[in-house]
Amino acid sequence: MEVTRFKQLNLSDDRLAAIEALGWILPTPIQAQAIPAGLAGTDVVGIAQTGTGKTGAFMIPALERIVAGAGLQVLALCPTRELAQQVADDAVALSRGTSIRAEAIFGGVPYPPQIKALEEGFEIIVATPGRFIDHMQSKRVDLSNVRYLVLDEADRMLDMGFRPQIEDVLRGMPRKRQTMLFSATMPNGVHDLALRLTKDAVWIEATPPGTTADGIEEIFYSVKPEKKPDLLLELIVKPGWDHVLIFTRTKAGADVLETHLQRDGIAVAVMHSNKQMKQRTAALDRFATGKVKVLVATDVAQRGLDVEGITHVVNYDVPLDPEDYVHRIGRTGRAGATGTAVTFVTASDLGAVKGLEHRLGRPVSKIHLPEYDYDGTPQTESRATARRGLKSRAPQGLGSKSGASLTPEELAELLNPGS
Repeated sequence: MEVTRFKQLNLSDDRLAAIEALGWILPTPIQAQAIPAGLAGTDVVGIAQTGTGKTGAFMIPALERIVAGAGLQVLALCPTRELAQQVADDAVALSRGTSIRAEAIFGGVPYPPQIKALEEGFEIIVATPGRFIDHMQSKRVDLSNVRYLVLDEADRMLDMGFRPQIEDVLRGMPRKRQTMLFSATMPNGVHDLALRLTKDAVWIEATPPGTTADGIEEIFYSVKPEKKPDLLLELIVKPGWDHVLIFTRTKAGADVLETHLQRDGIAVAVMHSNKQMKQRTAALDRFATGKVKVLVATDVAQRGLDVEGITHVVNYDVPLDPEDYVHRIGRTGRAGATGTAVTFVTASDLGAVKGLEHRLGRPVSKIHLPEYDYDGTPQTESRATARRGLKSRAPQGLGSKSGASLTPEELAELLNPGS
């Protein structure tokens, strides 16, 4: 089978040079199918898992079809601040060698830079729906020249309740435009939206929903709830655990785990929606640049976080939605790289794991370590027994700090992560 290369896609020299500078060698499957359709001016509906290169799939043809100095021509809507910023950064990188400008617009940061970009007619705006509507209501947005509309992670935007804002944006859009909608899943709401927004669209399913990347090794550990901190510490000091992203179910759980890891000498940052945007940006920057080894996050980071070289993703709490599992572990093994996804499974998680197995279409085996394993029945230990369990032996290499006593509040959060 012949392999498609970027040079075969009839791209400009500037674009090819920018792609080469990014280190992209071959188009991903979604890029190989979506870029030609986008260049032809065709609407596209793309179904592809996270980490498959969707940004390049819509931004490369958009950049090829717009003109510098003609005002806002590309509007991309994203569900989260982090994703909006990263898409805008990719747009800047892909427009290297041209005078095309891009700006990310989202809440939690000052208005003036965003107002300046809108007043100066930046060609590309990547925005979260809420803040963009704020600018529209203040009459700062001119949509008359928009030729290219992108909805990225459409399923996530609808899950987050952004449908009214999306509808408001659509009412201000020119009818004559090219539309690209990308989603990891295609529930009825997204399917209906895609049919309404697009005309004679090419539908591309690069990977079936629920598919995980080939380069990810998945490991499930059977563990008692109160043993999770010690198991994590034992794993995290092993060779090769160099760049670790940990997901917790709750914001309080993320904060508790950050404190626990810091007590054991692990360099860690935390990221969740209670943090101010500048704090979240600083945490992501420290993690991306290697200043900290570990980033603890809630699902605010499961989509839109694109950091190179994440060696391990840890589901400290089993996600309740199987699709969230796919998106979480997709933070590693990106763009053909390899990675490891570790999931901690307690007795109370067995129902969620069965749902996950059904969604994945395959069983997942669990590793049973005697010192951490549960016996397969719901835990009925007393708080006193659980507290003694938290003071178990120190993981190798961590010294006397391991097993430090937790406060009652921390213990309650660790034993009941969904509370």
